[in-house]
Amino acid sequence: MAQSIKLGDDLMKIVRRESELQSRSLAGQIAHWVRIGRAIEKSGNFDHARITAALAGEIETTALTDEEKDVWLDGFVEKMGQASPEEEAFFAQRRQLGRGVGLDEGGNLVHEKAGRKA
Repeated sequence: MAQSIKLGDDLMKIVRRESELQSRSLAGQIAHWVRIGRAIEKSGNFDHARITAALAGEIETTALTDEEKDVWLDGFVEKMGQASPEEEAFFAQRRQLGRGVGLDEGGNLVHEKAGRKA
């Protein structure tokens, strides 16, 4: 019996791109990844606890198997794309002070208050 699930827009963007590249339907791409993930987790070369420890900086990534490194890299990229509460507070304070808050498409520093480039 088919069931519906909700996936975030960011994940669906990845699924759409990959499904087009692989000539699969969206459901087919997700099912393919589920089968791969399940096989990796059940293999003797994969330990989710070790990947979690590497993401937390408790063990070196050089201690991971190739399969674990692949999963670690996906998790690392995801974590790097999410601002921590400290980073959010830092940039909120910069916005309040009118200091640079980011870069535009040309690599120029953007200021919040004046909307001008530095």
